[in-house]
Amino acid sequence: KKVVMNTKLETSDLRWTTYPNTDPEVSSNWEEMSGLDEEGNSVRTFQICPSDGSASHWLRTRLIPRRSASVLYVEIRFTVMECSSLPSSSRTCKETFNLYYYQSDEDTATPTHPAWMENPYTKVDTVAADYLLRRGGERKSNVKTVRLGPLTKKGFYLAFQAQGVCMALLSVRVYFKKCPALTHTFSSFPETVPHSLVQQAEGKCVPYSAPSGLMPRPPTMLCGEDGSLQDSPASGTSCPGQGDIQCVSCAVGQYKASMGASVCRGCPMNSNTYTLGAVACSCRTGYYRAPTDPPDTACSKPPSAPRNIVPQVNDTVVTLEWSEPLDRGGRLDLSYSVECAQCAPGRGCVPCAESVSYRPAQTGLMHRRVVIHGLLPHTHYTFTIITINGVTSTSGTQPATATINITTSTDVPVPVSGIRRTKASETSMTLSWDVPAQPHYTILDYELRFCSQGEDDMWQYITSKGNSLALTDLSRASQYRVQVRARTKAGYGHFSNTATFSTLPDGTEPNARLIVTGVLVATGLLILIIVVTLAVFCVKVYIDPFTYEDPNEAVREFAKEIDVSFVKIEEVIGAGEFGEVCRGRLRVPGKKENYVAIKTLKGGYTDKQRRDFLSEASIMGQFQHPNIIHLEGVITASCPAMILTEYMENGALDSFLRLNDGQFTPIQLVGMLRGIASGMKYLAEMSYVHRDLAARNILVNSNLVCKVSDFGLSRFLTENSSDPTYTSSLGGKIPIRWTAPEAIAFRKFTSASDVWSYGIVMWEVMSFGERPYWDMSNQDVINAIEQDYRLPPPPECPAPLHQLMLDCWQRDRGSRPRFSHIVSALDKLIRNPASLKLTGQSHDGLSPPLLDQRPPPPLSQCSSVAEWLRLIKMERYEENFIQAGFTSFELISQISTEDLLRVGVTLAGHQKKILSSIQTMRVQGKNSLRY
Repeated sequence: KKVVMNTKLETSDLRWTTYPNTDPEVSSNWEEMSGLDEEGNSVRTFQICPSDGSASHWLRTRLIPRRSASVLYVEIRFTVMECSSLPSSSRTCKETFNLYYYQSDEDTATPTHPAWMENPYTKVDTVAADYLLRRGGERKSNVKTVRLGPLTKKGFYLAFQAQGVCMALLSVRVYFKKCPALTHTFSSFPETVPHSLVQQAEGKCVPYSAPSGLMPRPPTMLCGEDGSLQDSPASGTSCPGQGDIQCVSCAVGQYKASMGASVCRGCPMNSNTYTLGAVACSCRTGYYRAPTDPPDTACSKPPSAPRNIVPQVNDTVVTLEWSEPLDRGGRLDLSYSVECAQCAPGRGCVPCAESVSYRPAQTGLMHRRVVIHGLLPHTHYTFTIITINGVTSTSGTQPATATINITTSTDVPVPVSGIRRTKASETSMTLSWDVPAQPHYTILDYELRFCSQGEDDMWQYITSKGNSLALTDLSRASQYRVQVRARTKAGYGHFSNTATFSTLPDGTEPNARLIVTGVLVATGLLILIIVVTLAVFCVKVYIDPFTYEDPNEAVREFAKEIDVSFVKIEEVIGAGEFGEVCRGRLRVPGKKENYVAIKTLKGGYTDKQRRDFLSEASIMGQFQHPNIIHLEGVITASCPAMILTEYMENGALDSFLRLNDGQFTPIQLVGMLRGIASGMKYLAEMSYVHRDLAARNILVNSNLVCKVSDFGLSRFLTENSSDPTYTSSLGGKIPIRWTAPEAIAFRKFTSASDVWSYGIVMWEVMSFGERPYWDMSNQDVINAIEQDYRLPPPPECPAPLHQLMLDCWQRDRGSRPRFSHIVSALDKLIRNPASLKLTGQSHDGLSPPLLDQRPPPPLSQCSSVAEWLRLIKMERYEENFIQAGFTSFELISQISTEDLLRVGVTLAGHQKKILSSIQTMRVQGKNSLRY
């Protein structure tokens, strides 16, 4: 089958035409809606339930190309309501609809052409339902397939006529059938599209065979309209082998690249075939062919690591030589690459600077020697030699490497710094500089070179025993470029960075210079006073959009209106407080197209709901910060109303962390927390209180940048809200697990209560999305907090981070740190990664052990493997365990890391959680198992 249209694959508007009108307020006409199919996928549907059964309502598709087919099939999936089940059943109610089509060579249809009547349309069928929907009955859809043809023009329109029927059009699929390509009795037949009930397919004989019979003619078969090929009784022709040559399939273990007189060949080394008639041999496991290797090439594998790296260090030049690997992988195209990393104790390694050069090259080395220039003196380096052959990239594995650590010579002096002018006149100036640190060598002298600005190829050189030097016979009021380097017994070091100094102009006296300096200082102070004054009086403060009488005025002031034609919705990605959340593209003329997230306001909204919906845009529009979700604009001039924000590829932080459990290092997690704290610091400085700070309201992009989102939504939660995260409290609903005690008790929301919530977010991040306070009820959480209970550190949480959480959870809100202090504390941890290696429970007397960190539940508490997986929150692997045969606790207790990889548990954090639970069982004893 070849499908030319399938509405089940469409996620945006189908843009079909309706008649007699397209007024969205007329509910009795065809209405396009989003719905779910049997598999739960989002699809576009059309529904109609007219109040006037005598009126005729039409629905027409866009132009459908017929491709090369003259006969097509239309598969319609639909539902029809039983007339007796309708509230006001009458004689005009029907349980059928009509299907028409109209052919055209061009897409010329308009709202009035062709005319909405049977002629000029061609009627296909009156479609009746096999199953009718009844109130309270089974919801079952109908599927009807009809045939169109013969078609003669390039395309056609389908039209549905409903007159008194209450129905839903769930999907429409248009396709044609074709006979596949086939080789049969030494005859090869191409792919054939039937143009009648039976189409004759003409083939040709395969190589080294020819038509037989008294009057040889090409072989033929019959291609039926249903796409099946059958022998043609009128052919009377076959294609036997020519002469003594017969076409015979190659045996298993042999191959032949093409049909012909050539003989079958045995498979090359490390390859094999497993079926008859193979045209190529497949490589055995662990062996590969390069993309340019012909089929008769033996399969090979990547080489092993290089051996015996021998370094030679000459000051800041390093020469490396090595031996070839023990295993070349069975190939001759072996080459090497070199990687360089500069390392510092406590700060890790970073790639070497671009100034480092390699001779003869860094990559594609054919010989086992390389000379590396441009290194820094007394610096630690790590060099990695990589072996590569033609199948290294094909294998998908990491290439083999060998590593060596080297420290460059400590006798070469470090570069000179701190060059400054200490005295100057019209024709001279005196320069001095800092003496470099010299723990292992003695500086013999310094070399200074200088040139006029713009004459870089005319350097003049002067030597000095000390760290100062006078330059004379210079030009008046001229600028000079200066560099200095030190010399030891090992030779000269690198020249310093270029500094620029100038001589004095004619007639400049010391007193005059003092006057000029005084004027400059006074001017600078005046400018500083002006800047400080502007900063004090021009601080931007958040304005609550609910202070505006007209919500549209706030939107116009803080959000940009976007033309709806600039937006293309691609798919629905979720549901929001007020409607669907979609992903789409924004293409503003003159700007680059980019992805956006689109929140829509669903139909039937009240004025209050529209005001609440648009207020979020009025809030976001006031913020400009890299860790605050960015508002692109709003669409209010058309329906539905939309809010457009930047698109965050990884979605909400809590679900993203649970999906990547154990995959991030502590320094990466601290980086995420630092971004959230920076965004909250900005909001606090704007005098904005978030009130619903939680990991679910933090979005993550593809670069792991975290951004605060969902502004103002907590104020809209009412007593009717069904979200279990939010519990009723005086004046509305609040998220108990994330909310400070004073906010729960007295509705006292401040930046300090946001700091409490931030501490909970820290705990969520370090536990990879664990639910705060686990399965405790909200009332239990309130009682525990009142008794000074605080959450314990998550597994492997660095102690400084848990201490910062406890600081955020101080009962006295005045004792909690400000967000500016939190950002500074996290910056210190990032600059000192070693501090993140300290783990363990913080002991500050604040948190009594009311609820210890709970270990994974033992197997003895579970009645089945499925229940155990659910208890440790690994239920996603239930089907994997069953398919792999791990269906009893006896087998589970013996599982290893290799078994988990075979089962499909590839995330290190998930492996650790599962093995930890099994280890707990082993410690308690096998007698506790239930079989």
